[in-house]
Amino acid sequence: MGENQNAAILAAGTGERLRAAAHGLPKPLVEVAGRTLLARQAEALLDAGADSVLAVVNSETAGLIRERAVKLPPELELMVRDTPNSMETLFAIGERLRAGHFLLATVDAIVPRLEFRRFAAQACELAASPEASGFEGALAVVKWRGDHRPLFALVAADGLICGLGGSETALVTAGLYFFSTAIFRFVQPARASRLGAMREYLSYLIRAGMRLKAVEVSGAIDVDEASDLAAAHAMLGNQSGPAFVREGRE
Repeated sequence: MGENQNAAILAAGTGERLRAAAHGLPKPLVEVAGRTLLARQAEALLDAGADSVLAVVNSETAGLIRERAVKLPPELELMVRDTPNSMETLFAIGERLRAGHFLLATVDAIVPRLEFRRFAAQACELAASPEASGFEGALAVVKWRGDHRPLFALVAADGLICGLGGSETALVTAGLYFFSTAIFRFVQPARASRLGAMREYLSYLIRAGMRLKAVEVSGAIDVDEASDLAAAHAMLGNQSGPAFVREGRE
């Protein structure tokens, strides 16, 4: 990943829509193909080049990890915070990161391992290029396939994201990001504007003039409900498809 090799996971949500299909477990501890989403995502970030990973989890998840002795990668550090929304979870991550660039993933975004790596490498190349002046980050995007509550991305011909949300477009965000820690300079105005979700904050950043680029990946599943869980199991069980994580580290 390059200079600082920071990485983080947004994992403080409750995952209410998924609980019935997951025997009441919070989303980070739901298993897909025998591994928890939290461990799987941490491993994917490490596999993409991170030295260590910070994950923000809520107190319920942290308690269950202790009670059940949930196995997690040793490079994963947990930050326990009962945040009111995903934007505040992102801001909590910002409190602990070194200045520079960082790779970020939502806990429920399943992206093929090779695509995960390619996204990280391409984002680092963008940040290091001579034309990178004013570049604050990249968002993984994927072709919309009809999933519920997508975050549509309007992308210009040069790859810059012109807008997020709003009208339907061909591309949606995939839950994988590469940012400069400069994105945190808008924390106070965002709070003053009473924004309530990370997607709202990202849209705010673009309106504020931040240059974020889109990097398309070949596929992604956002595990939000039972049908997504079934689809993730099916994709991970397809041995002819791309591998998602290295075995043995989660």
